[in-house]
Amino acid sequence: MFLFLVVALQTALRKVGDCVIRRCDESDLAAVIDINMVALPEHYSDYFFESIHRELPEAFIVAELDGKVVGYIMCKIEFGFSNFRKLGFVKKGHVVSVAVLEEHRGKGLGKALMLEGINGVMHKKSDEIYLEVRVSNTGAIKMYERLAFEIKSRLRSYYRDGEDAYLMALELS
Repeated sequence: MFLFLVVALQTALRKVGDCVIRRCDESDLAAVIDINMVALPEHYSDYFFESIHRELPEAFIVAELDGKVVGYIMCKIEFGFSNFRKLGFVKKGHVVSVAVLEEHRGKGLGKALMLEGINGVMHKKSDEIYLEVRVSNTGAIKMYERLAFEIKSRLRSYYRDGEDAYLMALELS
């Protein structure tokens, strides 16, 4: 029974070239944390990654190439005011972090991770999904727009270094 569960968790959700997109396993968390440290300026505690994984494993996804994790997305579910409806209180997914190692960018892995993260949030019957992105990250903004995310607001001095962020959202229902 346990072996079947481990195999099921490792099953590919999709393939991008030679890369497998699959749900994150607890044993992948150290690699995910390493990617976060080298690929992004924002860092979280080990406990934070573990808690997000426990809360919503359906939307904690990794990209694996030749047995090595090269990218990830982690999302959580929140309840709050809608980014689309006035006075609407909704269940929404939040893309907390998404990253691909620099040498593997431009291969469609970020898009595949986003699509599977969205699927995981939809599995939990969320009404919308949102994320924050640096205003200078034009490549990511363009990708999110191609996925139908809309810029909803500009968050002044959102990041620790003082850079603004765009809040981007996608209506799911």
